[in-house]
Amino acid sequence: MTTTPRRPAQGLGAQLGKLQRLAQPYFLPVEETRTWQFLLLVLSLLLLVIGVTLGLLTLVVALTDQLIPTLQDRFLPGVDEIVRSIWSGWIGPVVLACSLAGAGLFIAFRSKLRQGRWLPWLLLGVIALLILVINGINVGISYISRNIENALVAYDVSSFWNIVAIYAFCLVLALPIRAVQSYLIPKVGLMWRRWLSSRLLGRYLSNRAYYVLNPNDENASDIDNPDQRIADDTRSFTITSLSVVVEVITALLTFFSFILVLWGINGRLAQLLIVYSVVGTTLIVYASRKLVALNYQQLKLEADFRYGLVHIRDNAESIAFYGGEQQEGKEANRRLDGAITNYNRLIIWEALISVIQRSYDYFSRFLPWLVIAPIYFAKEVDFGVFGQASIAFSQVLFSVSYIVNNIDRLAAFSASISRLEGFQGRVDEITHRSEDDQLGILHDAEQVEAGRLLLSHVDLVPPQSDRVLIKDLSLSMEARQRLLVVGPSGCGKTSFLRLASGLWPVSGDGHLERPPAGDMLFIPQKPYMLLGSLREQLAYPLQPDRFDADQFRSVLQEVRLPDLVNRYPDLDVKQDWPRLLSLGEQQRLAFARLLLNAPHMVVLDEATSALDVATERHLYELLCRREISFISVGHRPTLREFHDTVLELDGKGGWRLLPAAGYEFGRV
Repeated sequence: MTTTPRRPAQGLGAQLGKLQRLAQPYFLPVEETRTWQFLLLVLSLLLLVIGVTLGLLTLVVALTDQLIPTLQDRFLPGVDEIVRSIWSGWIGPVVLACSLAGAGLFIAFRSKLRQGRWLPWLLLGVIALLILVINGINVGISYISRNIENALVAYDVSSFWNIVAIYAFCLVLALPIRAVQSYLIPKVGLMWRRWLSSRLLGRYLSNRAYYVLNPNDENASDIDNPDQRIADDTRSFTITSLSVVVEVITALLTFFSFILVLWGINGRLAQLLIVYSVVGTTLIVYASRKLVALNYQQLKLEADFRYGLVHIRDNAESIAFYGGEQQEGKEANRRLDGAITNYNRLIIWEALISVIQRSYDYFSRFLPWLVIAPIYFAKEVDFGVFGQASIAFSQVLFSVSYIVNNIDRLAAFSASISRLEGFQGRVDEITHRSEDDQLGILHDAEQVEAGRLLLSHVDLVPPQSDRVLIKDLSLSMEARQRLLVVGPSGCGKTSFLRLASGLWPVSGDGHLERPPAGDMLFIPQKPYMLLGSLREQLAYPLQPDRFDADQFRSVLQEVRLPDLVNRYPDLDVKQDWPRLLSLGEQQRLAFARLLLNAPHMVVLDEATSALDVATERHLYELLCRREISFISVGHRPTLREFHDTVLELDGKGGWRLLPAAGYEFGRV
C-alpha cells in the first residue's frame, strides 16, 4: 500500500493545526471556545499593544516637551513632529479604535480567562510591547547611522558628537528592555511547561492511559517513550514555541518598519530584496523537508537508546547474576547504532542546507551596493544612505529569511510538535472514553455487593488480539469466598486476574460484575515498590496520613517484618527499596500494605512464591481472620486448605470449577 505524499502547504497546515491544539488550551479553554476566537484574541492583543505603545510614545513626548524641552531637542529630534502627524491624520484614530476594540474583546472573554489564564496573556502583551519599543529604537538607529556617516564625510565635529550622544541614549534605553524581555520569555515558557506537563501527566494517569500505552506490553501502542514526551518534548515545545512566536512577531515588525525605510531610499532596492528573499526562502524550505522526518526519527532513536541504558541500570543485579553483559552491550550498541546512523544522514542534510544558507547570505551583502552606487554617483543621495541602506537591507532580509536562518531549529521543533500532539491526542482519546467502554466492565458500581465477583459466559481474549485463552467462562464468588486458580504455564491464569481486576475488557456478549476499584487490591508476584518513604510504601495507594506510626509498626510485626522496624525506625526514610529488600521481604511488605488498605477482595498472583510454607500459612491465616475474599494463583498444594473452590484451566480454552477439599495438584 502506498501513500500520497503531502504537499508543502498541506504539511504546513497540518503542523499549524497541531500547534494550535497544543498551545490554545493554556491560553483559552478548548471546550468552551473555537479556534477563530483564539486567533481573534491574539490579533486583539497585538492591536492593544500597538495602541498602548503609541499612547506611551505620545505621553513621553508630551512630558519631555513640557518638562525638559532641551532633552527632546537633543535626544528625540523630529519625534514630536512624527507623533503630531500620526494624531492629525487617520492613523492615530484608527489605532485608538482598534485598541479599544481589542480591550473590549478581552473584557467580553473575561469568564474564559479564569484559573490564572489572564496572566500569560498579560505577560505576552508586555513582551510584545517590549518588541515594539526595541523595533522603534532600531529604526531610529538606522537614521543615526546615516547621520553619523554624513557628519564624518562633512568633517562636522559638533554634529558628530551630538549624534553619538543620541546613539548612546538609545543604547541606555534598549539594554534594560532587552534584559527584561530575555527574562520574561523563558519565564512564560516555564509557567507553560508546568501547566502542560501537569495536564498531560494527569490525563496520562487517568483511566489507566499509562497502562494502555505501556511500551512493555505485547499489544503496545505506537506512542513510544511517553516519559520522554512528557518530560523532554514538553520542555522543548513550550520554550521553543514562545521563542519562535516572539521571533516571528519581531521579524514581521522589522520587515514592515525597515521596508518603509528602504522604500524611502529606493523603491527598486525594496522590490529586489523581496524577490530575492522569497526565492531563497522557497528554495531552502523545499530542500529542508527531509530534515523534519530525520529530526522526528532522531528523537525516537535517542529515547530508545536512553531507555535501554535505564533498563540496564534497573536490572543491574539480574544481569550480573546471569553474566549477560555481552548480550546487554550488543542490544545497547544496536540502539546506539540506529541513533548514529540516522544522525549521520541528518548532518549530511544539515551541511547541504548550511551551504545554501551561507551562499544566500554572502550574495545578499553586495546587492545594496549594486542598486545604491548608481544613484550615489549620480549625486541623488548622500553618502550616509549606503550605511542606512545596508542596515535596513540586512534587517529586512533577516526578517523575511527567518525560515532560512532557522530551518534546522524549526525542523526539530516541528518533530517535537508531532510527537507531543500525537501523545496528547492519544491520551485524550483514552481519557474521554467512559470507564465501561475502556475496560469492558459492564458492572463496576457501588450497588455491587462488597467482595462479590460474577462472570457469565465470558471469553478471555487479550486486547487487540483474537486469541481465546478461556472460552465461555462462568463463575460466581460471594463475599468471604476464596478461589484458587491453577493450570499449566501459559494457560491464562494471570490473564484471568487481569480480567477480574478490570485491566482487560470483556469480549463478546459476556457479562462481568466486580467490586468497585477501591474495594479490590491486586498483589503481583513481584510487588510494586514506589519511589517514596517506608510510610508511603505501606499505605500505598492510600495517603500515609490516614495511619499513625503505631499502626505501621504493628502491621509490620503482623507480617513478620520486625527487623524492618529496627533497621528503619524513621518511617519517613527514603531508600531504593527494590534493591535493599529481598523478594520475600517485599512480598511480606505487600501483605502489610494489604492489611492496612483492608479491601473486600484481594487478587494474589503467586504473591507468596518467595516465602517459606510457614510464613505463607501465617499470611493466609491473617486474610482469613479478616474475612477478606481472595483469588489466588499458585502451585503449592499447601494453598488448597485456604480456598473454597479451584478454577482449573487446561491451557486449551477449557476450564473446570472443583471443590478445593480433596483437589489433587498436578492433574492438568
